[in-house]
Amino acid sequence: MLTLYHSPQSRSIRPRWMLEEIGAPYELKLIRLDANEQKSSEYLKLNPNGTVPTLVNGELVLWESAAICQYLADEFPEHGLAPAVGTPERGKYYQWIHYAMSTLEPPAITIFLHTIRLPEGDRVPQLVDAARAQVGAAVAVVEDALDGHDWILGSRFSAADVMVGSTLWWAQMMGMIGDQQPNAQAYVARCMARPALQRASA
Repeated sequence: MLTLYHSPQSRSIRPRWMLEEIGAPYELKLIRLDANEQKSSEYLKLNPNGTVPTLVNGELVLWESAAICQYLADEFPEHGLAPAVGTPERGKYYQWIHYAMSTLEPPAITIFLHTIRLPEGDRVPQLVDAARAQVGAAVAVVEDALDGHDWILGSRFSAADVMVGSTLWWAQMMGMIGDQQPNAQAYVARCMARPALQRASA
């Protein structure tokens, strides 16, 4: 049985979305971040970082949302959530998963931290200006890639969309995506309309 340690409104929405897309039975264990349950000694034995998500499948324990999503796509190939190994599409699949984590997410996190999350006295407005420029440039790349396509790899939904779509969804909620990015807006709407994401975020 797959077990996902999850907290709402966190990166663990990604593997939960994947699990719903796959339709495999899984146990959901909620971790209360406001109660610091992720720092308990019991949980730290699973995830020494004290973060969510964590996936357990038998003796395998995985953390890092992107790694979990890639693992699930490969573990359940019958659902077609990853292109075949050795194909050009597989290379693009890796590219977009890493793009979500290394290019889209970091400046968005900076904006969140220095406008909302950190105490006002700890915020650095200068960082926000630079991060907004970085997010704008990163979203512009996605905007171009989506031109004429429903999904980031073309006509086929994949785990790369879980990664890119969830990041853009969060960025949109933070006001980082507007009418000047119609392809990205429509893409986020398509992601949100998927029944699997609706179940995962309920």
